[in-house]
Amino acid sequence: MRGTRWLLLVAIVAIIGGLVSTYQAQKQAIKAAAPLKPKKLPEDLNFVGDGSTWSQKPADRACEKYFIEAGSHRQLKDSSRVDMRDVTLKLFNRQCNAYNLIKTAEASFFDNDHRFSSQGEVQITLNVPINGEPQHDLVSIKTSGVTLNTDTGRAETDQAATFTFENGDGTATGAYYDPDTHELQLKKDVLVHRHPPGVKPMTIEAGNLIYHEVGGEVLLSPWGKLTRENTVVEGENPVIKLRDREYIQQVHATKAHGTDLYANPDTHTNRNLQYAADDLLMDFDDKGEVQKMTGDGNARVVETSESSETTVTGRHVEMVFNVQVDGEHKESLLDSVVASGDAVAAAKPLPMPGRELTETHILKSDTIEMKMRPGGKDLQTVIARNPGTLEFLPNTPMQHHRILSGKDMVIAYGAQNRIDTFRAVDVKTQTDPNADERKKERAVSVTSSREISARFEPGTSNISSMEQKGGFIYDEGERHARAEEATLDQKQNVIVLETGARLWDASGTTTADRIRMNQSTGDFIADGNVSSSRMPEKDPKRNSQMLNNDEPLHAQARHMESTNKNHTIHYQGSAQMWQGADKIQADKIDLDRDQDHPEKRGLVADGNVLSTFWEQPKEDAQKKTAAPVKTVVRAPHLVYTDQNRLAIYSGGVQMTRPNMNVKSRDLRAYLAESGADSRLEKAFADGAVQIVQVLPDKTRTGTAEHGEYYVDDQKVILNGGHPKWVDSVGGDMVGRELIYTATDGSLQGNGAAGDPVQSHIIRHHKK
Repeated sequence: MRGTRWLLLVAIVAIIGGLVSTYQAQKQAIKAAAPLKPKKLPEDLNFVGDGSTWSQKPADRACEKYFIEAGSHRQLKDSSRVDMRDVTLKLFNRQCNAYNLIKTAEASFFDNDHRFSSQGEVQITLNVPINGEPQHDLVSIKTSGVTLNTDTGRAETDQAATFTFENGDGTATGAYYDPDTHELQLKKDVLVHRHPPGVKPMTIEAGNLIYHEVGGEVLLSPWGKLTRENTVVEGENPVIKLRDREYIQQVHATKAHGTDLYANPDTHTNRNLQYAADDLLMDFDDKGEVQKMTGDGNARVVETSESSETTVTGRHVEMVFNVQVDGEHKESLLDSVVASGDAVAAAKPLPMPGRELTETHILKSDTIEMKMRPGGKDLQTVIARNPGTLEFLPNTPMQHHRILSGKDMVIAYGAQNRIDTFRAVDVKTQTDPNADERKKERAVSVTSSREISARFEPGTSNISSMEQKGGFIYDEGERHARAEEATLDQKQNVIVLETGARLWDASGTTTADRIRMNQSTGDFIADGNVSSSRMPEKDPKRNSQMLNNDEPLHAQARHMESTNKNHTIHYQGSAQMWQGADKIQADKIDLDRDQDHPEKRGLVADGNVLSTFWEQPKEDAQKKTAAPVKTVVRAPHLVYTDQNRLAIYSGGVQMTRPNMNVKSRDLRAYLAESGADSRLEKAFADGAVQIVQVLPDKTRTGTAEHGEYYVDDQKVILNGGHPKWVDSVGGDMVGRELIYTATDGSLQGNGAAGDPVQSHIIRHHKK
């Protein structure tokens, strides 16, 4: 019994153990199957989650305003702030066809403030299409410290940013973007590179940049700089207008200046263009090449080539450019420049090996038009239609300082910016003497005319010839000239006056159809209807000329040459010269009045010489009652010298005085002493001498090889050969020497041994 009870106890224990074991196993199984108890949240957080999204879709929109997706997030207790990791934010536009995409590793979202911010690196892509692929490369921005308003979509950062866009990239410090206005602002340190296909790349630098996408306008402030290969433009507050939001159409800046450097290694040509203005406007074509530049206020253009530097200034300047191909290079080259408002164009030559340095040319007018030669580096024409001045500034001692004033000026240039031709109307010129001429006390010369045209020496830009038409006037110290036309030969320094030419100085006046004058010496040649007058010498001791020396000396001829400061004069072609009533005629007359060589002073006449002298009575009392005496001498040749007051006629001479006619081969006429008039004092005749006195009732004729006539004594002496005196009513006389006195009619004969005087007297019987 006791054994049975023990077995029963063992069985009960076993059963209980089994139950316990089963319970423990089931308990463990239930425990294992039960969910884990969540950890306790930190006291500052409301929740923590993974893989969440946020969005907002207003009732008036077809799509969300924004959509935020985060790999993980957490929200602070009692706050709308949510901190996220691995964040993607999409900001949709109002049209619901595109969105701005923002990606960042960490960000915070303030739902109540509609504020999204990230202090770490942020990647922003603008205008991502919802459907389809983008039509062009999208704007992509990398930066940090971004704050974004999810309600307005406005994003801003003050940190460094890099960005790329279609055909461009750049950097800046700080940025702002407003999707509603499509305005992008780069706050400072802006650097933008643009390189559209087929267009030369451009770099934009600025303190601040604002891009208005809708208007296609870029605002730079407070300064901006554009660099396009060798072209650089800088200024204050530039405004860039874009064509089709891609190509630059226009640039506008204040206080602007720029440079355009060009060098073609194929053609070895160089160009340096500089420009500046208070207000500068640049227009570009559809390929980004400059078409036009307009400068207002203190506008200035400086174009420099190998041979010259041309500077243009004015209140307003317009530059027009043409796209030209120079070798393999395609360039926007300067085609023309128009400056207005106190415009000035200065062309300064630059030293070049083997080339003479020419004058600097400065043109001033209200408006100046400049046309460039193909290639844009040399001038073709410069035009000033308004009144202006053209100044020549010498760069060598031999050059002249010259100023031309007029209107409708046209300057044509040859190679290397050298002036080829010049023309203008209503012109005045002023030419200053050069260094050597100033030493010789050369005066300033001034001219004027209705028209002027000038040609310049090839390769030097020095004036070779100048023609002035219409009322030409020339003044240089005491030297003056007038004519309808005048031509200057600069190389020979000769002025040719034509049509109504007149030339005068303190010594006298000359008129002719044509006068050719040497400006250096004052020598001149006159042709056609020549007429001249010369004032008497100021020193009466020098007044010993053959004619009446108290009055001006006049002359006429077909041709005249004046040299030695108008002291040596040659007349030719029906020449005649007179002072008062005294006159000399001949085919040609040479007059020498050299003040430094008195032995040369005199006169030479050739061909059909005819001299006429009027003698006044010696005494004043006689002058009141007695008539002047006229002496006429004809001969082929005449030589007169002032020093001895001797006139020598030769080649067959005939002298006529009242009641007397003298014929001979040669005749020497002695005039009264120096300072007196042209009164004949005595005359010696040689060679087949014949002296005829004609009286009312008779004729007296004397012949010999030599004859002498003394005016004051009224005495005739014949000798040489076989002197003979014949009185038509009183007989004749032959002797070795015969002396006739007209005052008393006496005749004296002198003979010699073996050769006595022979006379034949005719006696008249009284009726």
